[in-house]
Amino acid sequence: MNVSGLVAETVWEEIESTHSVTDDQISILHFLFGKNFERATRIVDQRGVKRIFGEPSGRWIFQVVGESRKKEEYFCIAEHYCGCYSFFYDIVNRGEQLCCKHQLAARLAACLGACVEVKVSDEQLALLLSKL
Repeated sequence: MNVSGLVAETVWEEIESTHSVTDDQISILHFLFGKNFERATRIVDQRGVKRIFGEPSGRWIFQVVGESRKKEEYFCIAEHYCGCYSFFYDIVNRGEQLCCKHQLAARLAACLGACVEVKVSDEQLALLLSKL
């Protein structure tokens, strides 16, 4: 992990431990992620992050609403993957960003306890994951 990633991880851990975010933490995350962080905060404010839990396993994945008029929803593993175009273009192909706005929104909502919680059977979760 690079230095920026380590700094971000430290801030995320601090936010998660308190379930709140300070102005200094917001400034650091904005410096690291720029407009993607601003967009992520809007998604969280609009309650656009679902955490889908499989039962009884407890496995989960995020479903994050996009900002376009279509309100597309993207499956997301906050630290590793998002199904959006930006993830593949800006992060995987070009390496220009650390993560997309959907990953940031998922991480922020999880740290703050602001996810909409949805419980499904493990079979339903497996079906969702098979479509990735």
